[in-house]
Amino acid sequence: MGYVSTPNFFNRNAPVQTVPRGDVLQSVDTYVEAQSIVNRLTQSGYPVANIAIVGRDLVTVERVLGRMTYAKVALKGALNGAWFGLFIGFLMGVTATGAETVYVPATMAIGAGLGMLFNLVIYSLRRKRHDFSSVQQVIASAYDIVVPNGTAEAARTALASAKKD
Repeated sequence: MGYVSTPNFFNRNAPVQTVPRGDVLQSVDTYVEAQSIVNRLTQSGYPVANIAIVGRDLVTVERVLGRMTYAKVALKGALNGAWFGLFIGFLMGVTATGAETVYVPATMAIGAGLGMLFNLVIYSLRRKRHDFSSVQQVIASAYDIVVPNGTAEAARTALASAKKD
């Protein structure tokens, strides 16, 4: 599995985010292919510190998972609330002296009830606008592997000598 970096918003000395400039080593259709090329360059000993994978032509894709019903919303809320209740129960149970072990199931039940109620209220308010569940993602139609200016030929040579995944 690959590593995806995120910007550090707390570092005031971080460089300004700009689109990397340089020579395009290769363009591929998927991020996995781009990662594979950078991995092959790494394995060949090529210095990859200034290489960038740049996604082009970004689109937002929303994949519909299914229709939402009150039963599904209630169950999801109950499960989420129960997990939160379990966490709170364990925190309370750590400081307990024995008889208070009832905290865990009690907090799970309370969490499940509150989670169910909260989810049902939110769903009722949004139902006319959004009656289905979905996930959104941003996808690029192509990915460029960008190397510093003047180093593309050396990178191509290193890539040719590296074994394929």
